Amino acid sequence: MNTRPFSPARAWPFLVIRRGIPLGFALAGLASALLHTSGRGWLLLFTVACLAAVGPTYKRGDSYLKNRRAIIRWDGFWATAFRPFARFLGQEDAWVLAFCAWNNRRVKEAFELRPARKALVLLPHCIQMARCKAEILEEFTNCFECGLCTVGDYLRASLLARWDARITNRSHKAYREAREFRPDLIVAVSCADRLLKGLIKLPEVPVYAIPLQLPHGMCVDTAFSVPHLQAVMEALVKPKRDAEGKVTPLRHEESA
Repeated sequence: MNTRPFSPARAWPFLVIRRGIPLGFALAGLASALLHTSGRGWLLLFTVACLAAVGPTYKRGDSYLKNRRAIIRWDGFWATAFRPFARFLGQEDAWVLAFCAWNNRRVKEAFELRPARKALVLLPHCIQMARCKAEILEEFTNCFECGLCTVGDYLRASLLARWDARITNRSHKAYREAREFRPDLIVAVSCADRLLKGLIKLPEVPVYAIPLQLPHGMCVDTAFSVPHLQAVMEALVKPKRDAEGKVTPLRHEESA
């Protein structure tokens, strides 16, 4: 399992498209404006618009956080627009995870020097083994800690570090809980499809995305790297010293 946060290099497929296409059009517009006098003003205006589309990708730190809502919606548009093409090439998950890696890089840069004071961990119910009878959706500490899935590993880490967390089997419940909690940062664990949707649906909150491993397919006995999660929380979140953390499950409903 990968125990480190995303390497910036893994974001390059998304970044090549996100920056490369507007910059390519900008160069084409500028070249056309230099070669042709007719319509030069419109061509220069087109060039400026293309350069403006690239500008948000260079925002960092506080500037990124202040403009995140608009930035993530614009980046999300590119991720969604090129997703069918990536699916055609058989690289859909790689494309979505490249978008997540680009998002993670900027979130990491924004919080490394000024860690979040109020963070929320969002987990999917499918990290629990399908045959397990522990009612972790009713109470996370009902975990048997048998060591057969990542729930016990996460439980020990979260109780030791006093993390605030939610585990859910419905995406819209997770979004609602996140908005009600009003965190400075969300660390979300999910499959590529849900990570993309979550980033787009919660543009107002910085989200660090950690992908699930799917050895048995979607939503069945999934896993994730608890050391990866620990590394992210230690790097980006101010440690709790006095207040008690809460591991609050959502009530059970049918899976989405």
